[in-house]
Amino acid sequence: MNRLLNRLWVRLTLALGLVTLVGVGMVALLTNIQAAEQFRQYVAGQDIANYSSLLDSIQAFYAKNGTWQGVSDVMAKFIAARSQVAGRGRAPLVLADVNGVVVYDEDNARVGAALSSDERVDALPVSVNSQTVGYLVVRPPWRNVPGAIEQNFLTRLRFTLLIAAGAAGLLSLVLAVVLSRTLTAPLASLEQGARFFAARAWDHRVPEKGTAEVADAARAFNEMAASLQEAESLRRNLMADIAHELRTPLTVLQGNLRAMLDGVYPLERSEIATLYDETRLLGRLVDDLRELALAEAGQLPLNLQATDLSPLLTTVASNFGVAAETKAVQINEVVAEPLPPVRADADRVRQVLVNLMSNALYHTPEGAQITLSAAVRDGRVQVAVTDTGEGITPKDLPHVFDRFYRGDSSRSRGHGGAGLGLAIAKAWVQALGGEIGVESSPGHGSRFWFTLALA
Repeated sequence: MNRLLNRLWVRLTLALGLVTLVGVGMVALLTNIQAAEQFRQYVAGQDIANYSSLLDSIQAFYAKNGTWQGVSDVMAKFIAARSQVAGRGRAPLVLADVNGVVVYDEDNARVGAALSSDERVDALPVSVNSQTVGYLVVRPPWRNVPGAIEQNFLTRLRFTLLIAAGAAGLLSLVLAVVLSRTLTAPLASLEQGARFFAARAWDHRVPEKGTAEVADAARAFNEMAASLQEAESLRRNLMADIAHELRTPLTVLQGNLRAMLDGVYPLERSEIATLYDETRLLGRLVDDLRELALAEAGQLPLNLQATDLSPLLTTVASNFGVAAETKAVQINEVVAEPLPPVRADADRVRQVLVNLMSNALYHTPEGAQITLSAAVRDGRVQVAVTDTGEGITPKDLPHVFDRFYRGDSSRSRGHGGAGLGLAIAKAWVQALGGEIGVESSPGHGSRFWFTLALA
């Protein structure tokens, strides 16, 4: 039972039903009170209409005599002529002067007494020449003790209101159940989706329907699901990529060492140098992974200060001069003058430029050119490395900054290195508070750029 009451749709049903029942009950109560009062006023109006001739007679009497003395004869004639009023029994009559003092009482019990406040409210004013000269009080006996007709009418009215309230309450409960189940159905889908994800069903999505808020929640859940699915895919790929990158140098080391132990390879300096090169490759891969992890965790040590990029760009371009000449590639340097200083770590910026220039030189054929440029754009300094090489296919373009990503399906180390250079460059630029991107099309070269904040 407690589990059922804890369901959201049950609580919504009870809340909606309670609010509706209270509203219906209040409407029924107020309607009953107002109907009874309006019925009383209607009956009182009918009684007053029956005494209109008496009111005319006593007004004429006072206009003629100017006093209420002798009015009992007028009252007696009326009473004798109408011993019963509309079949409801004779109503005792009371007449008072302008001060509310009783001058005539059919029962001869209140002459000289004052009218009560309720009687003054219900009394008919007696006017002569637009001036009130007295009050005629008609006290129907049913006002204190309702008659059979009035009681029967009020009883049927109350019964009808009770039936209507019950029907409205029942209908409201049905609508509350339907509405609450409709509102909570998308939440149940979200719950089911969460359970699917707990079971590692990463491709499950929830329908984006319902109210705007619930649909937004479902849409946010699906976006989170897609992000988690992508993160899980990247995690698996990362594990596979790390194993792949470590396997090659380890295989070389193990094979050569086994060959030396078996006497196949002589224990010479050249063989030891080959093994040393493989250990350096392993060390570099581990260092790259460490720096990438530190940058993504926001723990990369930075020496931020005002930095002049112009000499830094010139130095990097000069360092690649020999390699470019060997490949017959021309390096151009285009720097807008004067270039304002930026807030950056000069060593990290140099490493980013080295990665981008190395990547550009590798993919630029002989006789082509590479342009290293810098200019102020949108309040930041944008540095770009543009080549006229082979370009990047649309399929590979969204993944060029992914870890261990290389365009060739064979994943050969001879084509593109370990696939960490651009990922590390992106991590360093983001750690410096900048942005990095690429523009490329096959056969028309590529343009890698990054931005740095002004100092």
